[in-house]
Amino acid sequence: MSVSVADEVRFKVATEDWEIEQVHRLNYQTFVDEIPQHQPNAEQRLVDAFHDQNTYIVAVRGARVVGMLALRGKRPFSLDKKIDDIDQYLPSGRIPCEVRLLATTADYRNGFIFRGLVDLTVKCALETGYDLVLISGTLRQTKLYQHLGFIPFGPVVGKGDALYQPMYLTREAIEQHHRAFPMVRNSRSLSRSEPISFLPGPVAHRPAVQAAFQQPAISHRCDEFIRDFQDVRRELCRIANAREVQLLMGTGSLANDAVAAELSLDARPGIVLSNGAFGDRLIDQAERFALPFRAHRAEWGRPFDRDELEAQLDAYPDVRWLWAVHGETSTGVLNDLEMLKEVTSRRGIDLCLDVVSSLGTTPVDLSGVRLASSVSGKGLGSYSGIAIVFQECGRKSASRALPRYFDLGFYGAQDGIPFTFSSNLLYALKASLDDFQGAEQFHRTAQLSSRLRDGLRALGLRLFGDDAVFPAVTTFELPPDRDSMRIGKRLENMGYLLHYRSGYLRERNWMQICTMSRFSLDTIDDLLESLGEVLA
Repeated sequence: MSVSVADEVRFKVATEDWEIEQVHRLNYQTFVDEIPQHQPNAEQRLVDAFHDQNTYIVAVRGARVVGMLALRGKRPFSLDKKIDDIDQYLPSGRIPCEVRLLATTADYRNGFIFRGLVDLTVKCALETGYDLVLISGTLRQTKLYQHLGFIPFGPVVGKGDALYQPMYLTREAIEQHHRAFPMVRNSRSLSRSEPISFLPGPVAHRPAVQAAFQQPAISHRCDEFIRDFQDVRRELCRIANAREVQLLMGTGSLANDAVAAELSLDARPGIVLSNGAFGDRLIDQAERFALPFRAHRAEWGRPFDRDELEAQLDAYPDVRWLWAVHGETSTGVLNDLEMLKEVTSRRGIDLCLDVVSSLGTTPVDLSGVRLASSVSGKGLGSYSGIAIVFQECGRKSASRALPRYFDLGFYGAQDGIPFTFSSNLLYALKASLDDFQGAEQFHRTAQLSSRLRDGLRALGLRLFGDDAVFPAVTTFELPPDRDSMRIGKRLENMGYLLHYRSGYLRERNWMQICTMSRFSLDTIDDLLESLGEVLA
């Protein structure tokens, strides 16, 4: 059976040393031997003046480079030196790049190679953030370039037999001529008006939540608000199987500060567990409230070990409370809640938890838990801005030892509304709770996590938390030769927002995909395909 050229030629970004070396030699064959623009040399290789700034797109068959193009975004361009005030010819407000050095070997001069090189080059330009592509097309190929959407501008440049027509291609022209760019079309980067967010927050808000948030504000002292406020509190307690809950205007960090403030009233020693960035934050918050405690740390990405925890508690029998993160967002580890409840209950130790990311994304049973912090955003699917503190037994009297805003007893004494409260945030949260689907929602999130983790492993990426999967957060490590900032920005240009900008992620070259919003399995597959393209 015969094999066509199209079946064997690959179009890619040149990354291998042998590819770059052949680029220099093909550059010489084209622009010294055939088109005498440069002087001959004994090495028969021509290194472009902008080589260090070029991204080379190559057509490869086996171990042979049969075609090439160079992409570069740094001004001045080569056209800047040939045309005075080139910007007068170009659409304003664009981010331009220049494409140069189109060359193919003599036996591969056909439309398939030309179109493949141009297609992948345009795709790379868009993904890198450019929206205007400049070229100098040979006069004999002007009609072909125009068929692809390129627009001629300015005077012809060059001399002798090497005459070129400057042209540009806009993002809008690519959309209009989408059939001419199959790689761009298949990447789905042009068809999406809004990016898909896989961030831990803000999450995607459902229409009912948005509509509730946009209603005219009402007073937090009116009967309607008070009634609905109490309904929200009861529904939160039902979802978390908790006895009491207080709502504060603020974030999850404020909720944790309120927990620390409550613990400060006891002056009893405790222990704070950490196996990630948010466990470390609990330690920091405990220090800021001058709590008497010891820190128990486990390796990032590994759940807490029962035997190690028991040994720590045996060594310090005076410990009276334990504070830990349930779903550790930094690593995607779900710590064993039932184990923590059993160990602390048997020893008569109060258990306090951070369920900021886990509430609403995985089953959370707070029965027997003294204090737990959460937030209206993330898994609950509303807007961030309401700090949630669950209590096993709420105080009904204020304490002058605490600032008023942190005093949960003051909230209890005022039926939960001691201060001004945003009705917009309350009704958005109420709408989200009305739409909460419980077990079905947890099952769907677990399905997404399984599909995602299988796909990431297939890409050869290292995952965390395999023995304690937190379904809503998947953290993975990139290979040393792939930079998380660069990969993240390219995915953003393709319409996917991943979590990679936090300091603890950048330091480790980690990235995160959070599935707290409602996604389809097809969306996960599309993301994995795009990630595979970028990594390759």
